[in-house]
Amino acid sequence: MKIGLVIYGSLETVSGGYIYDRFLVNDLRACGHTVEIVSLPWRTYTAHLGENFSHALFHRLRHLNVDVLLQDELCHPSLWRINRRLRGTISYPILALVHHLRASEQHPAALRPLYRRVEQHYLQNVDGFIFNSQTTKLSVAKFVEPLPPHVLAYPGGDRLKISLNDEQIKLRVGLRGPLRILFLGSITRRKQPHLLLQACSMLDSPNVQITLIGSQQPEPRYARYIQALSAKLSETIPVKMIPALDANQLPHYLSEHDLLVVPSTYEGFGIVYLEGMAFGLPAIATTAGAARETIRHGENGYLIEPHDADALAWHIQALLDDRNLLLETSLTARNHYENGPTWAAMSATVNEFLARIRGKSVVVNNSLNKTQANLHR
Repeated sequence: MKIGLVIYGSLETVSGGYIYDRFLVNDLRACGHTVEIVSLPWRTYTAHLGENFSHALFHRLRHLNVDVLLQDELCHPSLWRINRRLRGTISYPILALVHHLRASEQHPAALRPLYRRVEQHYLQNVDGFIFNSQTTKLSVAKFVEPLPPHVLAYPGGDRLKISLNDEQIKLRVGLRGPLRILFLGSITRRKQPHLLLQACSMLDSPNVQITLIGSQQPEPRYARYIQALSAKLSETIPVKMIPALDANQLPHYLSEHDLLVVPSTYEGFGIVYLEGMAFGLPAIATTAGAARETIRHGENGYLIEPHDADALAWHIQALLDDRNLLLETSLTARNHYENGPTWAAMSATVNEFLARIRGKSVVVNNSLNKTQANLHR
């Protein structure tokens, strides 16, 4: 099968969505499929909107020699109008690979209507969906009813190929000393590392160490704020900031910490929580988004409201004071990983879905809100 994939920038970008895309592409190629990457340059949101009027991009997509075209939904600002223009000029179906919606994130009130309208227009002009979580599927269903052909393919937690066993986790938890807290993600407002720093400043007995690992490039101004906040907190609590690491370096840090805290305002899935559980790290996340599909509150971690520093401080303090509770949640986290989704299962699910789509030429009539399927061959 000949497959196209539209992304922004490089497939090697370090983030959950790109990890998903990269695993999918590698496995599709391993199965004998040809995958052509259509890389669009990173630009401002306004510039991306302008790409819809690009004759070069339109003609490139129109003349792609593919059986199916996947589009990372992140690229929707560049494609919301082009996809409609492509209707009737292409023989291949267009499928959106949805990690999470821009409309699900927090934005300035003045911009929300524009973001929602553009994203809705895009979602209503594709022929099917690949979802990374039930939460993402429900988010899209608010914009598109009924949903065209779709599949739910969860990301895996076994990317690192390394994990700790129960005995290693017991040994780590049994070590006396500070509670070692790990934040792993881009240093952005959506990921909320400031909430972790704020919560730790509120602890009754701040016998903790904090490590923040993540790229500071996406939001340099916010990253400088976190640097200043970390320096101030370091007067009482050790805080270390480390740039983004590759997959070969992560196991060391995951093994050497006791707790993973990534209190994002929204996650479409949150691969990091599952990867942390492979090393027996209970996870603290927020109730916004799909983290609740991985984290069972009070069992393998905790869920707090998106901006609730008090609740975050309370759970950290509880684990700091009760090492038996930390051990119990750590072992439960490891067990959840062991029985969780794998990348092989994700790829197999998508492969099967593409095989079904391959036999059809799907034409979506959005004005009538109906899907008409004709035999392709």
